[in-house]
Amino acid sequence: MRVVSVILAVLVATGLYLVVIEREWTMARLAGMSEGDAPQTTEETADAEAVEADPVDASALIKVVARKSIAREIDSAVILRGQTEAMREVMVRAETSSTVVSPPLRKGEFIEENQLMCELSPGTRDSALEEARARLAEAIASKTEAESRVPEAQSRVVEAQARIDEALVNQNAARRLSEGGFAAETRVKSADASLAAAQAALEAAKAGVIGATSGLQSADARIESAEAAIATAEKELERIEIRAPFAGLLESDTAELGSLLQPGDLCATVIQLDPIKLVAFVPETEVQRVIVGAPSRAELAAGGAPITGIVKFLSRSSDPTTRTFRVEIDVPNPELAIRDGQTAEIYISAPGSKAHLLPPSALTLNAEGQLGLRTLDSDSLVVFVPVQVLRDTTNGVWLTGLPDEADVIVVGQEFVTAGVKVAPTFQEQTQ
Repeated sequence: MRVVSVILAVLVATGLYLVVIEREWTMARLAGMSEGDAPQTTEETADAEAVEADPVDASALIKVVARKSIAREIDSAVILRGQTEAMREVMVRAETSSTVVSPPLRKGEFIEENQLMCELSPGTRDSALEEARARLAEAIASKTEAESRVPEAQSRVVEAQARIDEALVNQNAARRLSEGGFAAETRVKSADASLAAAQAALEAAKAGVIGATSGLQSADARIESAEAAIATAEKELERIEIRAPFAGLLESDTAELGSLLQPGDLCATVIQLDPIKLVAFVPETEVQRVIVGAPSRAELAAGGAPITGIVKFLSRSSDPTTRTFRVEIDVPNPELAIRDGQTAEIYISAPGSKAHLLPPSALTLNAEGQLGLRTLDSDSLVVFVPVQVLRDTTNGVWLTGLPDEADVIVVGQEFVTAGVKVAPTFQEQTQ
């Protein structure tokens, strides 16, 4: 039984070899046997094998179907999947602490720029402002008084200097008379005392000038402090009115009447939808084809008419995880029909290029796994040509990488390899 199994296995392997590897030779032998040909001599058999080995024999060539393809100029748009995004979205928050005294605005309402959204109770802020203004008036009065003291102190310095000059003259005269015996020693001492008193008066006058100047500087400091307090009080009064930073839609209700807002608490969220942005991420293989300012078209997943816009931004740095680049397209939205966060198919115009429209089934892989087509040269020899897919349509795929005119194998390309001579049958381009 084991010998029989081995013999059967050998017979099956031989049959598979003849059917798969030597298919043409086997078919030719079977055809010859079916026609009842007489047994050939050894010379005739050698001649037949030589004829069968001849690649020029059309009966031995593999038959394929080819198409004459001519390249056409197409608009090679960059196709991306993205979504809509509000041009601006701000969460308006309180900057001070107080209770809300205005009725709330409901979400969905359109508000104008600088429109009042939340009004807070002023509390004692008005009193603080009046107090600061009173301090400013007091500081101004102090400065006026200090300014009037400065000239008086300066005049005292001048007067004291004059008395010193007079005392010096009297001292000099008293000493000369005393040396000549015409005056008593007490007169000299009296002149010395007068000079010392005049010098003391000068120092006091200078101290008075310094004091007046210091008072003036102190008054200036009080004025600046009062002005700062006024500015702070006025700013606090401004903060009780929370206004819209730009025109847009309320995405949430404003704070409820009577609620207490602390610094940082939310008053409302405002979004701007006109214009609106289309945001997508371009792979690094396509980023060179996207140009800022290029016209773009998009189709929303929700349906409706296509929307158009202009590329306004292309990121210079890629996302570290996906290696893609952010692109933003501005789209007019005057009717606010486009919402934030809608999915869109985006087509960004790129420079046109020549491409061939061929059926997807014509694509194949070579031994290295490279995508391409098998074409024919002028001698009907198979040539593998790598290609790139530009766009996939219902009528076929647009491919680049081929010459302007090419004979492309569309049926049977999987059964031939590069360098093999085939017997092509051509079909029309419209087929």
